[in-house]
Parts: sequence; structure tokens; C-alpha cells
Amino acid sequence: MALILGLESSCDETAAALVSSAREVLAHKLAGQEEAHAPFGGVVPEIAARAHVEILTPLVEAALAQAGVTLAEVDAIAATAGPGLIGGVMVGLVTGKALAHAAGKPLIAVNHLEGHALSPRLADPELAFPYLLLLVSGGHCQLLLVEGVGAYRRLATTIDDAAGEAFDKTAKILGLGFPGGPAVERAAALGDPRAVPLPRPLKGAAEPHFSFAGLKSAVARAWDAGGVSAEDLAASFQAAVVECLIDRTARAIGAAPGATALVVAGGVAANQAVRGALTDLATGHGLRFVAPPLWLCTDNAAMIAWAGAERFAAGLTDPLDTPARARWPLDPGAEAVRGAGVKA
Repeated sequence: MALILGLESSCDETAAALVSSAREVLAHKLAGQEEAHAPFGGVVPEIAARAHVEILTPLVEAALAQAGVTLAEVDAIAATAGPGLIGGVMVGLVTGKALAHAAGKPLIAVNHLEGHALSPRLADPELAFPYLLLLVSGGHCQLLLVEGVGAYRRLATTIDDAAGEAFDKTAKILGLGFPGGPAVERAAALGDPRAVPLPRPLKGAAEPHFSFAGLKSAVARAWDAGGVSAEDLAASFQAAVVECLIDRTARAIGAAPGATALVVAGGVAANQAVRGALTDLATGHGLRFVAPPLWLCTDNAAMIAWAGAERFAAGLTDPLDTPARARWPLDPGAEAVRGAGVKA
């Protein structure tokens, strides 16, 4: 049984975790930065990077203490090496390199998206490859066929903004606070999803991809026009996002005939309206629906440690000169799509 120390610092969550190859989470420590970024309505990269520097080492020490192990007893160090805010990614990766070098342990440079992609397997031992994954977060919105560790085939991606980014922007427009996703979901629960007619970008389109930039703009126009409550606009926005996600995912199911399950991961996977609609979609297509526990959906180090455990078992480790990357596609051979802001 391998024991992996995982480090995560790609955005505004600093985390350290110890996870075994037997799917046991021995320790997980996480520090958020909501108060630091709340006055700005979004994550400020420089503030995030400084916070990672200050808290990551104490979190590692606390995680080791909680698990009751020393660094010498760890089999490998897994650290997020991208994609993400480059300052934060560098903090976590450099820390991982230093620990690996000092303890004489292998380094595993984990793609943050692979952490999300494999996180459902940490919670569900029965989830087998291949599975269709909707990876939906603040920076990414993709449909992937997960064929194995390190083997991902991208079926669709966003041509502009991610769904989570649209949630955050909508929260800022409506003055709902930060973080935006949970704030919009809370407001939507009190509103009428039919109150404001909003577009469903690319719904029914032959191309497989997502688009949310126009939906953000429509929310801003509706809010500026007045005469609508924040709750009704939030509910209408959430309903539009859900319809787009379901429409695009249904199309992808037809392109993944061998999939064992429909899986969702990423921060937006914590949204209950999204989960409910995906559950119905999977049932209608005779697929098992799998979603990680809510705490595994948002950025965390347990998923990085688990991805490290899966890669370690496959004999995949990395040299100490592995670079930090702001962008790092899971399927680098995927065909380029239109759109200047594509989150590949």
C-alpha cells in the first residue's frame, strides 16, 4: 500500500492531504482565502500566491501530524503542476520538489484537471474505465472520455468562458458576494427560473462545444434594465446553465458508446440543480451516475494525492525540473476549436 502526500495551490485554496492507495484519506488540511478576495469580487492572483506561501508549509506539517506519519514514511509527493494561476502553481510545485528532494522521494507532477477527473474513483471503488466525464469548474468546462490514468479524449470544451466563471460573474453582477457559485445557487432557490428569458448558447447545435460568454452578457443586460429581483435572475441564469450542460452532455453520450458511467467533477459539480439534472440524464440513457462527495468537488489536495497514487501505481513519476504550467490540456492532441478564450 502506497502513501501519497498531495499539495494543491492552483487558485485560491491551499491544501495538503495524505491518501493511501487503498482509498483511505488519512489527513486533509485546507485553508481558503474567501475573506482576502471578497472585497474584489474575485480571485486576485498576487494575493492568492502570497497566501499560499504563508500557509502551505504549516498545512503540510498539520497533515503529517493528523495522519501520525513522518515525511520519511511517505512513498511519493504529488503536487499540482498546472493548469492554474501560475504564481500559486509555482508555490505548490516548488514546495513539492523541495520535500521530494529533501526526503529522497519521487515527485509526481499532477495535472489539476486529472485530479478532478480521477477524484470520483477515490470515493467510488466500483467506477471503472472508461467513463464519460463532465468536468465543470471555474476555469474549465469540458466533456472527456476517461479511458485510463493519463489517457483522456476530449469530446467538447468551452469556446469562451467556463460555466463556473459565468456563475462567479453573475454573482458579481447581482451583488451576491464571493464565492459566486454557492451564492447564486442560494439566491436561485428563492427565485423563479422562468422569470427572465435568457439565451441557451449552442443548445441544439451540431458542434459539441459549450459557450457561456453570451449568457453572462444577457444577465448583465437584464440586470441593468431593472424590474427583476436578484433571486429571479439568479434562478433564470442557473436554469439556462443547466439546460446547456444537459444538452451538450446528451450529445456527448452518443459519442461515447463504451462509457460505463456518466461522471461529473469540478466545483460546479457541487450545484444540486446540476447534479439532479445529470442524474435524470444518466438514468434516461441507462448509465450509472457518479458524483464525488461535495468536499471533493471543489479544489482540494485529496484529489491530487489520489491522482498521484494512481500515477504512482502506473509507474509514472516526474523529474525535479518539471515546469509549472498556467495551461496544460489533458488531451494535447485534441483538435483546436474556434474561440480566442478557449479553456483547453
